[in-house]
Amino acid sequence: MKTERPPAKSEQLRQHLVDLLLGGLTPHERLPTERSLAEEFSVSRLTVRRVLDQLEREGRVYRVQGSGTFASEPRIHKSVELTSFSEDMRSRGLRPGSLEVGSERIPAGADIGYALQISPSSQVLHIRRVRTADDEPMCLEHCYLPGELVPDDLGPEELHGSLYEALSARYGLTLHRAEQTIKATVLDPDDAQALGAPPFSPAFLVQRTGFDARGRAVERADSLYRGDRYSYQLTIYRDPQ
Repeated sequence: MKTERPPAKSEQLRQHLVDLLLGGLTPHERLPTERSLAEEFSVSRLTVRRVLDQLEREGRVYRVQGSGTFASEPRIHKSVELTSFSEDMRSRGLRPGSLEVGSERIPAGADIGYALQISPSSQVLHIRRVRTADDEPMCLEHCYLPGELVPDDLGPEELHGSLYEALSARYGLTLHRAEQTIKATVLDPDDAQALGAPPFSPAFLVQRTGFDARGRAVERADSLYRGDRYSYQLTIYRDPQ
């Protein structure tokens, strides 16, 4: 009869820290010191450091030189579905919101005009918002809506809420499908300040063009997500052929 070997001390240490992060520590709370962990689990400080390195790569912790290791904010996983930011956050039990909201009428220009299938000189409604989850900045969003489809400016309540719900209620515009590109990037100092993140920290740039059931391009959105708070989750199927 085989006797199961106990897990290695490094695995015990990792599981202990994961349990702490999941159930005991709040975001930005400091973890026990490397020395105390090494003594508690009878391992070297190098072993402790390697375990913390792995947790840092996974986005579970972050380090501040001279201060220690701290619990990270939990990441919000985004599955690839055609949902608004508000719908996405509500489905995860978070309260969506908006900060620094502004809107203006501008010429589409070459890139936005091409995406929306309109002339570069055509007017679009440009909406800039910092989107929040439970009042924490998550995403810097630039939306462009064709002026012919959205002839009136949206009110403050509509700008602070779900744009898709506002377009549906006011104009009967409902997104049927979208073409989306996700790119890795970094935050420039102005964008980082708006999102409350360090300059040049990792981010996702999500570029989406949304179409209604008639095939009309009704929205172009460029959304910049904090890389330390957001991730994408994909389910990939293999072709049986």
